[in-house]
Amino acid sequence: MKLGTVLVTAATAAACLPAAASAQARVPSVVSLGDSAISGEAGRWAGNTNGASARTDATGPATYYDNADGTAEAIPGCHRSKSAEVHIGGGVRSLNLACSGARTYTHFGGDGAFKPGIDFYSDAGGREGQALALEDYAKTHAVQAVVVLIGANDYGFADIVQTCVTDWLTSPSWWKNYCRDDSDLAAMFSASNIATQTARVKNAYLNVHAAMAGAGYADGQYRIIAQTYSSPLPGGSGFRYPETGFTRQATGGCGVWNSDASWANNTVVTTLDDTTRNAVAQSGLTNVDILDMRDALSGRRLCEKGVGLLEERGIADWHDPHAVDETEWVEQIRTLTTIFPPYQLQEDAHPNYWGQLALRNCFRLAYDDGAPHGGHCVHGSGLDPQGEPNMALGQLPGMRRPALNAP
Repeated sequence: MKLGTVLVTAATAAACLPAAASAQARVPSVVSLGDSAISGEAGRWAGNTNGASARTDATGPATYYDNADGTAEAIPGCHRSKSAEVHIGGGVRSLNLACSGARTYTHFGGDGAFKPGIDFYSDAGGREGQALALEDYAKTHAVQAVVVLIGANDYGFADIVQTCVTDWLTSPSWWKNYCRDDSDLAAMFSASNIATQTARVKNAYLNVHAAMAGAGYADGQYRIIAQTYSSPLPGGSGFRYPETGFTRQATGGCGVWNSDASWANNTVVTTLDDTTRNAVAQSGLTNVDILDMRDALSGRRLCEKGVGLLEERGIADWHDPHAVDETEWVEQIRTLTTIFPPYQLQEDAHPNYWGQLALRNCFRLAYDDGAPHGGHCVHGSGLDPQGEPNMALGQLPGMRRPALNAP
């Protein structure tokens, strides 16, 4: 990569690392922070089927095992999958600190599960917030890029999905109960709450910066990649199942009204992504780039026209060479089949195996062999040599392509 006339390689960038980093640890590293949309939630399932789960089971029951010996989760319920986007390979070391259910701040779920936020939480049990864990890691590794996706759970993403599906299931087509005008959801997207959540996301980015500074990094030695959320559902006119009857949920696993689906795209996803952009702008940080993933799954979304369940497309299983282009990249919203394994409720409506690999390819393009930058990602067709969906990364308006500083 070039900065003016200075050639900046991974080796020279690593030479700028804090003295604490050992020679062995100078392999370039990337780190992901955030919530389920980047932790790899649903990364086990390659497409959707109402047949045998083995037809879409790409990575097996150990998908989320990320402890030292690969026998369990380091933090139960974080669902840091093997197909998570941060694992770009190519000689680049990666660490996934994101956690399903995470908010900007550390909290404990209703079941008592630990959910590390992007903060400096620490307790006597050795549990750490994601920012503190990043700082610890960065002290002994050559971190060149930190990719962050956060904010959906601060807005209550799971409650939004549950409310919209419930309203569809419990109201007839001739008297539709829309979730978009439910008072609880309307309050989530009020101007005052948007301001509150934007401030929290801004603070999360400031914590990332503080963690890297605490590890000894100057701003020019790494980039923060601020990722936006992908749209999981098409707009109302893009569904392949009708609103009437129960096919939309019973077969497709996408039981929402057309109007609510359009609202989800125009209000929910737009607000989440604008929150990221505004938070970055308000932070005043100069080493942050936007990686726009909103359209990365478009054309392959849940219940979208042009793709389908394996059985609808005549595909035997996920190994079929046509599976990546003809099946969905978002996990079904399951109302009954999550009661027993192997499916899990928290996997619903997340990018699945194909979706995660598509996002991985986008992030690899943004990492750009150690010259990290932002961009707008869209899908192509077929698979690349890594077995991932082909993707393309275009420039955002006014985007520059920075390089890491030479010593």
